[in-house]
Amino acid sequence: MSAPPRERAMRVADRQMRRMRSAGAASGHASRMFPGGSAGSVPPVLLIAPDSFKGTFSAPAVAAAIARGARAAGAECDLCPAADGGEGTLSVLLDALGGTTAEAAAHDPLGRPLRAQLGWLDDGATAVVETAAASGLALLAPHERDPEAASTRGTGELIAVAAAAGARRIVVGAGGSATVDGGAGALAAIADGGGLRGAELLVLCDVATPFEQAARVYGPQKGADAAAVERLSARLHAQAAALPRDPRGVPMSGAAGGLSGALWAAHGARLEAGAAWVLDRLGFDARLARADAVVTGEGRLDAQTREGKLVGEIAARCRRAGVPLHVVAGRVALDGAGLAALGIASAHAAPDAAAMVAAGRTVAARVG
Repeated sequence: MSAPPRERAMRVADRQMRRMRSAGAASGHASRMFPGGSAGSVPPVLLIAPDSFKGTFSAPAVAAAIARGARAAGAECDLCPAADGGEGTLSVLLDALGGTTAEAAAHDPLGRPLRAQLGWLDDGATAVVETAAASGLALLAPHERDPEAASTRGTGELIAVAAAAGARRIVVGAGGSATVDGGAGALAAIADGGGLRGAELLVLCDVATPFEQAARVYGPQKGADAAAVERLSARLHAQAAALPRDPRGVPMSGAAGGLSGALWAAHGARLEAGAAWVLDRLGFDARLARADAVVTGEGRLDAQTREGKLVGEIAARCRRAGVPLHVVAGRVALDGAGLAALGIASAHAAPDAAAMVAAGRTVAARVG
């Protein structure tokens, strides 16, 4: 698919400008070269926009490692670490937009006390709460995973703290939870904390799954066996019927085990595709127009990548703009047909930082 005329023109003009600068440097006996190029050659510009590799590497760390390799191969790099509403969303937004953080008392998925971080943007008008900070799967040891017992109460406590502190808008990143409680714990904590006090809720969802399918789709990865999935599904249906609005069938209402649907039903929360929302705040499309190629990444590249994940959203934008996309992932579990369906030019398995550096070098050499 070719790029829209305006975006294509912007990229062409940018490349021409860089070539003119390069030619001027060459005429002044300060010619530029990149591996595989000649004197005066213009190095490729790579937009490096990975997600975090959950539980191992943050998005900024992944971007920096890929860039080290790409720069060694002569590329110019625009680092744009990103997120889709899951783990790392808060840090990505704070780095890009500025803001502050604070800690608040809350409880983990099994009810144990902890101190969790929340962020403040727009001079305190907007609060950012990550579900993973208090209700995250990463807070539990593998043998502790029990979605029938796990609660989103801690996330509700953080939302209530933000509302009490005067936030006019609360952005909730819904990814990475250990829960399938249909948001019951969060709703109870918000009520106990005095309600939203007029604050608006925006929930960033990293999946499109509706409320009633949350147990079937995500229960097993959170520790539920087949029997538990059936019990959890029955519980979700009962909860949906008791909420002020029925979230069943609503796209994205199953994020965080139904937390997003509960906040939509009980508090009128707006549900947004997290990847698209974050990329827009990072100015991704304008940066894409100046790039020769994009490098993105995530911990595991698989069938779920297309279901609201960051890589899937970036792939769609690259296809529309006609810009090649390369992926660096901790594990690549898509075959050639799956990669082609997303429009991915190349995929590189990189379970550690050294492999990320090597992948960055390989991609830069290929693009150059």
